[in-house]
Amino acid sequence: MDTIASLFSFITTPVSWVIVQFHKMYGAIFGPDTGWAWGLSIVSLVILIRICLIPLFVKQIKSTRAMQTLQPEMKKIQERYKNDKQRQSEEMMKLYKETGTNPLSSCLPILAQSPFFFALYHVLNGIATGKTIGVINDSLLASARQAHIFGAPLAAKFTDSSDKVAQLGATLTDVRVVTAIMIVLMSASQFYTQRQLMTKNVDTTVKTPFMQQQKMLMYVFPVMFAVFGINFPVGVLVYWLTTNVWTMGQQMYVIHNNPTPGSKAQAAYLERLTKHVTNHGKARKRSERTIIKAIVAKGRDRNEFERKFINGLNKAGLAAQADGSVVKSDAAVATQTEDGTPTTGTPAAPKRQQPKRQTKAQRQTGGPKPAGETTSLSKSDEPEDAKPASAAKKPAQQPGTGTRSKAQSGQRKGPQRPKSPSKK
Repeated sequence: MDTIASLFSFITTPVSWVIVQFHKMYGAIFGPDTGWAWGLSIVSLVILIRICLIPLFVKQIKSTRAMQTLQPEMKKIQERYKNDKQRQSEEMMKLYKETGTNPLSSCLPILAQSPFFFALYHVLNGIATGKTIGVINDSLLASARQAHIFGAPLAAKFTDSSDKVAQLGATLTDVRVVTAIMIVLMSASQFYTQRQLMTKNVDTTVKTPFMQQQKMLMYVFPVMFAVFGINFPVGVLVYWLTTNVWTMGQQMYVIHNNPTPGSKAQAAYLERLTKHVTNHGKARKRSERTIIKAIVAKGRDRNEFERKFINGLNKAGLAAQADGSVVKSDAAVATQTEDGTPTTGTPAAPKRQQPKRQTKAQRQTGGPKPAGETTSLSKSDEPEDAKPASAAKKPAQQPGTGTRSKAQSGQRKGPQRPKSPSKK
């Protein structure tokens, strides 16, 4: 570790200068020789570095979104060359090159802050060995060696001997308890951050080598921190724990406000967005309009959660526009309740009425009359003076002659065959 740290000695002076400036500020509050002054100086160094890395983090998010748009093409490559892993990898690399994406972009923030990490390790190792380094002079060196964080010296390690720890004014038990707790917290925060990314912010419909790589890192990184953490000084553990906590909070913010399309986080976000837009009748934030604009631009390529979001707006009488705004839909009509309160919404389609089943008598007479028509009087109820004269003068038909008469009960319709005379 010392050999690697010496490679970044060129950045040791700037790092030590930043720590000293923060130490002056916190020393005026807590005292120059306290662990709070030196510990908060290291924490402030982390925050300053991570703020400077925000543009790189934004680039990482954009690259991750680009990877998400390539997932349909990656799925086709997987299905086409599912029996040839080498050809599958070659086609994947070709696709990355053509689109200008990099699957290792998620490692950029870690690689960017690695020089600062090793420079800080070099500074703290100099404090542990009693050597001035960078802008840290003899007086600052003596102050840093006296600083303790929860009873553990700033430059002490888990693997240090009891004699070395005693020279720093502490006991071996205090040092090992404090470092063990910090290593556990450091590994747990790293595992939670990676697990949150894999379970909530990844499109699980497509299996890619990138996802397998992230899943492997979810278990590898905590083990690496646990193994190498016992060789880190307490000050470096403070640095790395602060970095992990910052990354975890930053990841939670991104998942909550800008989730990956097709992920569980997007489903939860669009559900919240639907309620928010429905209650206010519009998208109030710029970030909301940006996401709505992206969903509208996809058209038929929307995923299940995005289609559900658009349908939810339509049911509420709203329509998403191409610029990301939300307006009242033309299909929405204003209705009023019984107390006169106007409500806006799409009218419900009337339910289709099933025709009632007719009786046998109704089917023989042609069915019931439609509603609204006057029901004609039956033959028995019709007054005699209302009968037409032609009907009164019409001679009665003789049985068996003329047109076919109605069949009597129990007889077949049509002309009847005469009965043969009975034989005596």
